[in-house]
Amino acid sequence: MPTTQQLQDFSQQVRRDIVRMVHAVQSGHPGGSLGCTEFFTALYQEVMDYSTDFSMDGKNEDLFFLSNGHISPVYYSVLAHSGFFPVSELATFRHLNSRLQGHPTTHEGLPGIRIASGSLGQGMSVAIGAAQTKKLNGDSKIVYSLHGDGELQEGQVWEAMMYAAGKKVDNLISTVDLNGQQIDGSTDTVLPMGSIKAKFEAFGWDVLDVEKGNDIESVIAGLKEAKSRTGKGKPVCILLHTDMGHGVDFMAGTHAWHGKAPSDAQLESALAQNPVTLGDY
Repeated sequence: MPTTQQLQDFSQQVRRDIVRMVHAVQSGHPGGSLGCTEFFTALYQEVMDYSTDFSMDGKNEDLFFLSNGHISPVYYSVLAHSGFFPVSELATFRHLNSRLQGHPTTHEGLPGIRIASGSLGQGMSVAIGAAQTKKLNGDSKIVYSLHGDGELQEGQVWEAMMYAAGKKVDNLISTVDLNGQQIDGSTDTVLPMGSIKAKFEAFGWDVLDVEKGNDIESVIAGLKEAKSRTGKGKPVCILLHTDMGHGVDFMAGTHAWHGKAPSDAQLESALAQNPVTLGDY
């Protein structure tokens, strides 16, 4: 298993990839990607049981579904550095006919990607279907999903939450990136949702908070605790408290960088704040 320092270094490399990818095409979503870097690092480098010999059926391995697909830069970077496809392919991000589109797609056959997730609100439904399939097949592995807090304003999410609890889909761990920001401002400004924890609990989920969502050890501990709660009759929700744009000071804590690319000077500043290089593309 990698050490904490190795995981922190991995996270810095991922942040370098995110800002370089978005800068190169002057398009993409760096804010949420940076905020979820520790989550993806923990999931793919420490917690999840998977094979890089990728197949769409995913039998006898843990599965992950990204619902808030606009944060594809962090997803692509972690998949590449985890061995799913060459790191050099990150240079094709958002290019015409690239396998690395702005939102993940399946028609080009990019290893690691099982669903197209451009439209928000659908990932939990897909994850529930995958989790139920595993149960029917006698497959004991876990299904993970990630959602934005602003995404919870989509009605389909709540229908899925109700279904998962009602059908006791207890091999599912759904994480909410609770950064309080979305494209038009803070979530409280756009559409206040009250206590998300209370709502998930009222719908019959087992909920745990990870208060330090940008601390790799806290994230790993939270994911492992969530895994220990599976198989007990309830789906599990992690409320991951993160800082949008974390790791780049001028992007941190604001919705302004939800979907904005850095200038040349801003790129150099962001890279200087994340100097560890494990293999730039």
